[in-house]
Amino acid sequence: MKKLLLTLMLLATVTARAELTWLTDLDEAKKVAAKDNKKLLVDFTGSDWCGYCIKLHKEVFDTPEFEKFAKDYVLVELDFPKRKEQPAAEKAKNQAASKKFGVSGFPTVIVMTAGGKVLNRAEGYSPDSGPEAYLPKLGAPAAKKVKPATPSKK
Repeated sequence: MKKLLLTLMLLATVTARAELTWLTDLDEAKKVAAKDNKKLLVDFTGSDWCGYCIKLHKEVFDTPEFEKFAKDYVLVELDFPKRKEQPAAEKAKNQAASKKFGVSGFPTVIVMTAGGKVLNRAEGYSPDSGPEAYLPKLGAPAAKKVKPATPSKK
């Protein structure tokens, strides 16, 4: 009975990962970032057609490593869908932001201050590279590699 209870508790812990909140209005996100003293992470994406964007979300943004990294950021998704309906005002604002920041391809992820100063920029995504390779491009410290122990000479 104890094993069953422990197993259920472990499963509940694993599946109870918090869902990250992605804002869709850059101006509103800047206000939140200023209030909370955080940086912005802005994802320019084609969520319903861009294969690399979809892989980036699945392989990086939907991981526990990214969730840990993201606690210091206000997350913003500026979407450029082809099949999904989008309000005209949101579409226009996203186009203006894309032009302002010189986005020419998807995915493009920009880390900036609440005031809009660009700190880091990552364009594209290499499938199967995961958070260990991608997050340092956004300013995360690189994962430290542990060297195997070498036998000591006596």
